[in-house]
Amino acid sequence: MSSYPSVTAISPVRAVAGGRVTIHGSGFPVESLSTITVGDAPARVAFASSHRVVFTIPGDVDAGPAPIRIAGVPGETYVTIGGEWATGLHQVDNPIYDTHGNLYVTYSGARGQEAPVSVFRVTPSGTREPFVSGIVNATSMAFGPNGLLYVSSRFDGAVYRIDEDGTCEQVAADLGVACGIAFGDDGAMYVGDRSGTIFRIKDAQAAPFATLPASVAAFHLAMSPAGELFVSGPTLGSYDYVHRIDRHGEVTTLSTPLGRPQGLAFAPDGTLHVVDALAGASGVYRFTSEDRPPEIVVSGSALVGVAFGPNGEMVVASNETVYRFD
Repeated sequence: MSSYPSVTAISPVRAVAGGRVTIHGSGFPVESLSTITVGDAPARVAFASSHRVVFTIPGDVDAGPAPIRIAGVPGETYVTIGGEWATGLHQVDNPIYDTHGNLYVTYSGARGQEAPVSVFRVTPSGTREPFVSGIVNATSMAFGPNGLLYVSSRFDGAVYRIDEDGTCEQVAADLGVACGIAFGDDGAMYVGDRSGTIFRIKDAQAAPFATLPASVAAFHLAMSPAGELFVSGPTLGSYDYVHRIDRHGEVTTLSTPLGRPQGLAFAPDGTLHVVDALAGASGVYRFTSEDRPPEIVVSGSALVGVAFGPNGEMVVASNETVYRFD
């Protein structure tokens, strides 16, 4: 006796082009599961069984809720597609929002390449405008307690402070391959040298704060609401843990590793979100507690960064494109 086909769950419920989505259910007609559409576009099926289907989001689906239809299964379910918000970029870490809803994105470029524009500003209406020039390999960004933007250069081993008119001034140097930036509640700036050192910079003086395994790509930093520093950075290992560093420089790790952890950020509700760029499982994962594995909340191909805006909006970034979810 064949069971009546039905859908029970979809994971994740948000995705961008190239992301993998899984539909769970029962009684799926395996012989016809090769036909799935997202919106009106056919999707490529990676795996199919009577209770689970894995497929890839096609590249020509409009932003917003998109219906998913499976041949032989009545009704439809939905996935929310992120819309392209800025493209023609070179992101190697998170984009970042200011308090007015402007999004800042980089063109980092190949090592030693001085691009015409280092940092672009994307307005709430979606207009992209040049903001900063002259920083070679602009890498990571953070807003300081003074409200100004700070940008690291992995080429110069330095951090630059950006004035409101886009002019830049070097404020820290000799930081190795300077990557992630974060600020503590006492105004101290933390910068990750991907060779293994986290620097703490206070009153223009830099000192080693913690030591981690060297990264083959970059360190990514985020400060928690509780004042703990979280750091990710892929190594040559098969899996890597997200590191947590307390105010005294003591290092621990979260309980569940990821395949290739990249950018990380805290959502408005205080939960940690980490990008995993592992091929075939690339997406944004949310850590809700120490004793539960993270859950994927956005799926996308080759993602590197995530950011949250002042009105709760979320963006995810690949190397070339930033996608927005309202």
